[in-house]
Amino acid sequence: MLIREELEEREDRMLSPFASRSAKSRGREREEEECDIRTAYMRDRDRIVHCKSFRRLKDKTQVFLSPQGDHYRTRMMHTLEVSQTARTVARCLRLNEDLVEAIALGHDLGHTPFGHAGERALNEVCPYGFRHNRQSLRIVSRLEKNGQGLNLTWEVRDGIENHGTKDMPSTLEGQVVRLCDKISYIHHDMDDGERAGLLREEDIPRHLRALLGNSTRERLNTFIHDIVQNSEGRDSICMSDEIGGAMFELRDFMFKNLYTNEIAKSEESKARLMILQLYRYYAENIGLLPEDYYRMISVEGEAPEIVVCDYIAGMTDQYSRHIFSDLYIPASWSKL
Repeated sequence: MLIREELEEREDRMLSPFASRSAKSRGREREEEECDIRTAYMRDRDRIVHCKSFRRLKDKTQVFLSPQGDHYRTRMMHTLEVSQTARTVARCLRLNEDLVEAIALGHDLGHTPFGHAGERALNEVCPYGFRHNRQSLRIVSRLEKNGQGLNLTWEVRDGIENHGTKDMPSTLEGQVVRLCDKISYIHHDMDDGERAGLLREEDIPRHLRALLGNSTRERLNTFIHDIVQNSEGRDSICMSDEIGGAMFELRDFMFKNLYTNEIAKSEESKARLMILQLYRYYAENIGLLPEDYYRMISVEGEAPEIVVCDYIAGMTDQYSRHIFSDLYIPASWSKL
């Protein structure tokens, strides 16, 4: 018996009746031979970790643009923390950890440079709109591997596309990632806000601290326990009304006091203008796009506006500044 088949049998014996089984996946967009030692979801996880878009997350903004300090989260660290939190919940509920990990590692691949500021800028200027979850799906389905995509399973693609607040994944594993994404950024953004001196524990409303805990660690522990206790033995992932309501109240507090904080966001207007200008430049000069992107328009018939978004969204913070500088900042004169 192949190792993969043994792993699939183990899933069938040990996982919850509500968990997703690798052997029962709805499959890939293109059929391919199965691996002899890895399940379908294990392969998806590995493909995401080894793709170029995943590596670029290390130089993409989470909350603070170009922070001065080694311990502020990047988009990469956010992704890893979501994965770890989601795996903890999945293990407690006997769900498929490999599927959870693949979705978590891939959910933010489509984020732009400069975080949500860049996302809002592209959504503002692109006639087709722009959302990072749809871009994440486009990356794994179309852009990676020189236009071949990663050919992931349907369940992973569904979880990546539907991890936003207004969406709902079809699998419980996707629902775990969707909820853990929120509790993770509430947790680590609060931690970063305190590190930056923009927030204090005492700023959090007293009734929320009394209910959820008096530190980021205690609150994360409260959220995870509540998800596990209220989702065990059920065909949906949920929180209690009390803790779930408090979580969204804390999220609102974060939006009012951190995400829109004038100090934390003092550079966002500059980032927005830079992204808008890059978009307009390449929309007016399609032939100056890198060859692979230009080919998508000239040979494959993709809409130029979408491909320009592909190129800009794929940039890291540092690379986008470099390109903008080359295009618009006069170079120093050479020594005579």
